[in-house]
Amino acid sequence: MPVIAVDAMGGDHGPSVTVPAALAFLESVEAARIVLVGNGEAIAAELAKLRRQDVRERVTVRAASEVVAMNEPPADALRRKKDSSMRVAVNLVKEGEADACVSAGNTGALMAIARFVLKTLPGIDRPAIASQLPTRFGDTLVLDLGANVNCTAEQLVQFAAMGSALVASIDGIERPTVGLLNIGEEDIKGNDVVKEAAELLKASSLNFVGNVEGDDIYKGTSDVVVCDGFVGNVLLKTSEGLAQMLFEFLKAEFTRNLFTRFAAAVVYPVLMAFRSRIDPRRYNGATLVGLKGVVVKSHGGADVLAFTNALRRAYTEVEHGVLDRISQRIAEMHAVAPGGNGDGTGPLRAHA
Repeated sequence: MPVIAVDAMGGDHGPSVTVPAALAFLESVEAARIVLVGNGEAIAAELAKLRRQDVRERVTVRAASEVVAMNEPPADALRRKKDSSMRVAVNLVKEGEADACVSAGNTGALMAIARFVLKTLPGIDRPAIASQLPTRFGDTLVLDLGANVNCTAEQLVQFAAMGSALVASIDGIERPTVGLLNIGEEDIKGNDVVKEAAELLKASSLNFVGNVEGDDIYKGTSDVVVCDGFVGNVLLKTSEGLAQMLFEFLKAEFTRNLFTRFAAAVVYPVLMAFRSRIDPRRYNGATLVGLKGVVVKSHGGADVLAFTNALRRAYTEVEHGVLDRISQRIAEMHAVAPGGNGDGTGPLRAHA
């Protein structure tokens, strides 16, 4: 039975969201357990509202005396707050008491702590943040979404391998297509790093389909889209803002006068379906992929529905053996790469 450690104090809302979300998750998934990490009194106050005793039996509480603030420098959180709810939750994964960790806390701090405590998988330089975005025909996995502002070509290839393994594990697509985000489809487009990454991807065993542009993401051109963290984070925040703006525009138009309000009542089911389809909460839960453990980052402002989806993401990755699949994919790439010998010392090797 998978065990998920929850940083109950993380995010903008803390236990008022994380605890009800954990309980909602357990109500829908019977084969799972939750460890709530944080202030015991605050957590107990939320647990007291629980009605189903069978769910309560699958919840344990682990005390933590400190909390990482949302604006706290990652270095301070790592060095000075060793008993923070975030650190304790990650430690549970390291110690084998939990199979995954979920936090809505400070992204930089979570990345720093998780990388320090868990370390990276063999053949991986840096972890990346990966999440799904909706497309016309389903969704596509995009990484990196903010962990690494500057990347080498080799690191972009590592991201591609990890993303490919993640999609293969979760979605059952044996050879997911991989696109490299660029300012044009032509080989001559892009900076030197992107051009070099494209050449490495062509020579790899991945199902590389070439450069893709921003609008290709929502067309569903490829199953995986790779970029550096600077570009990826801008892409993610822009997408979320655009989705919200579109719905607000529709709302404004349908409330303009009596006639439009009547029209809104008629098409209300369509509007709600549209809102649900582009709702960022459905895709909440970004994986810190590349670590020796499953760590999922929830949006800091997540509500109960959104945080529940982040928990489902972590559970699914544990159930599908994502870590083993990523390690296997990286090893295969080293084995077939020109000059590679299968032990991580080829041209795609991780840098010290």
